[in-house]
Amino acid sequence: MSQAAEGADAHEALVGEFGTHVGRAMGWPPMAGRAAGLLMLSEKPMTLAELQDALDASKGSVSEMTRLLVTNGTVERYKEAGQRHFVYRWRDDAWVGCLQHIVASTAQLRELAERAQVRGARMTAVQQCRLSEMQEYYRFMTSHLESLLSQYTAGRASRGKQP
Repeated sequence: MSQAAEGADAHEALVGEFGTHVGRAMGWPPMAGRAAGLLMLSEKPMTLAELQDALDASKGSVSEMTRLLVTNGTVERYKEAGQRHFVYRWRDDAWVGCLQHIVASTAQLRELAERAQVRGARMTAVQQCRLSEMQEYYRFMTSHLESLLSQYTAGRASRGKQP
């Protein structure tokens, strides 16, 4: 088997594994994991039509999955100069974007927990305890995730990569 054929097989296998493992770990549909793998391994931006073809998926499905990836901070959507179609590419700082999304989502849940605890002030002791645990958990998670983000971006900067 030629080196190019082996590379293509490895590419296909990785895209499939991303669909299974990244999709599951992130709570995404397998198609989003496959789209993430495809874009991560692509050396050039891809149009929606190219993604559709490569993933053998409908326009609606690919559109929804790319929107999910953009929202989760790993992919960016833009128009190249002089072109009329949007393209998608894996962000150079995709893991920073992913962690920023997780921090923001966790902070929103912490805020919900804080509001819930105030609103639940007259609830039963069991309910108040559960609301308090929720608030404590999301305070803990937000604090530690923010610290991880700072550490990770500092590490990237020290390796000469832009945050």
